[in-house]
Formats: sequence, structure tokens, C-alpha cells
Amino acid sequence: MKIRTGGPRDVAAVLGMFDSAVAWLVAQGRTGQWGSEPFTGNPQRHAQVREWAEGGGMRIAEVDGQPAGCVVVGPPHPYVDPAPEPELYVRGLVIDRRFSGHGVGEALLDWSLSEARERKVRLLRVDCYAGDDGRLIGYYERWGFTREKPISVGAWPGMVLRREVA
Repeated sequence: MKIRTGGPRDVAAVLGMFDSAVAWLVAQGRTGQWGSEPFTGNPQRHAQVREWAEGGGMRIAEVDGQPAGCVVVGPPHPYVDPAPEPELYVRGLVIDRRFSGHGVGEALLDWSLSEARERKVRLLRVDCYAGDDGRLIGYYERWGFTREKPISVGAWPGMVLRREVA
């Protein structure tokens, strides 16, 4: 697996990753996280991914030369209160479902932790969907994050999690 800097040429691939994740979630009856419609063709989603691609914090994981996952780091989203100390925030993480079980998510989170260390930041935070059975929160907890506080973005229930960087 290779992790490289992402940019504007990756927008379509990242939208496709989200499309595959949304289709998988819909097939399970789990539409609360990202809805039920593909990201491709949605102007708001396209603008969000383009902003990430142009912001410098996007990394793309490739498996056998194919884009398999994406992480975006930077400041927290506007709906999350900044931490009282310097932090690096995981603004987005998505894995193309074709690469599920290949350790892509873990590799991208490992990169995020290494990036925080390189920036000499002692706190890595992320927010995620907290609805349904909370399985996504459990994913981050297994990776060493702890719950910080619940949030709501409209009707969307979320959880902010944190991990101390050693």
C-alpha cells in the first residue's frame, strides 16, 4: 500500500469512494450516516471534496496502484469546538468498499497519527456518525480514540473522539 498526497485530480476517485460506501450502507438499511444518494453528481458533495483536495491535507491510499481510501486532516469542522490545545483533526475518512479488509482505514489513521507527531501536535481528533448501533464509534475506539463529547449537526447525531499523540 502506498499513501500519497491527494489533489484536484483525485476528486472523482474520492467521490467514487463515497459512492461505494453509501451503496454499502444503503444495502444494510443504514442511511443516517451519509444519506442514500451517491456523492457523484451532488454539487455540495463535489464542492466539499474539491475543497479538501485543494487544501493540502488530503492523502490517498493506493492498493496495487488503485485509489483505495482517502483521509483529510486539518482544523476541526465549523460545527466542532476547537480543542484548548493544538490539534490535528481528521476531517474526512472514506474507504472504497472494494478494498474493505485490506487495512486501508488503519493505514490512513496511522498516517494521521504520524503527521500529528511530525507537526509536534499532541492531540488527534475526529468526529463520526453516532447513530444506529454506534459501530463507527467502536471502530475509532478500537484504534485508540476515546469519546470526548456528543454533537448534533441538525438531525445528524455525531461523536467527537480524541487520541493523545505520544
